[in-house]
Amino acid sequence: MNRKKILALLCTLLLCVSINTQQSLADIAGLTPCKDSTAFSKRLKNSVNKLENRLAKYDASTPPALALKEQINKTKIRFNKYSKSGVLCGTDGLPHLITDGRWNHAGEFVFPGLLFIYITGWIGWVGRGYLQAISKTKKPTEKEIIVDVPLALKFSVSGFTWPLAAIQEFTSGQLLANNEDITISPR
Repeated sequence: MNRKKILALLCTLLLCVSINTQQSLADIAGLTPCKDSTAFSKRLKNSVNKLENRLAKYDASTPPALALKEQINKTKIRFNKYSKSGVLCGTDGLPHLITDGRWNHAGEFVFPGLLFIYITGWIGWVGRGYLQAISKTKKPTEKEIIVDVPLALKFSVSGFTWPLAAIQEFTSGQLLANNEDITISPR
C-alpha cells in the first residue's frame, strides 16, 4: 500500500471518529417506544381477547383449551419482551427495526445480520466442498443430480468452521483461481 492510500485511509478514519455522534432524543420517523405506545397495548389486548373468545368455546381441561391457554401465555410473553427491549413501534402498533447505524439499535440488526451471513456462508462452503469432492469422481454430473448423502453429511458437519477454513485457504492461495485458469468467451 502506498503512502497516499494510507494517508487517505487515516484521514477518513479520523473524520469518522471526530464527527459528533450524539443522538438526539427526538422521535425516529414518528416511532415511539412500544411500552409507551397505545396502539401496541391495544394490539395486545385485541390478540388476547380473540384467543380468550376462542377459549370460551371449550371445556377447561380439553386439549384445545390447554393449547389456547398456552398460546395466550406466549402472546403475553412476546408482547412483554417487545415492551422491555426498547424496540420502537409505529402508529400501527407494530414494532419497527431501526437500521440506520445507531449503536443503541445495533441489537435489532447486527446479530441477525451476522447470523444470516454465517448460515449462508456455511451453506455455500459446504456446497463448494461437495462440488470439489465429486468433481474428482468418475461421474460428477450424476452425483450433482443424485446427492451422495454420506459425503454431503461429512461436509455439512465440518462446515461450521467455514470462516476459519476460508481464511486459511485465502492466505495459502487456494481460495482464488489464477487468471489463466478462468475461461473467457471470445468476443
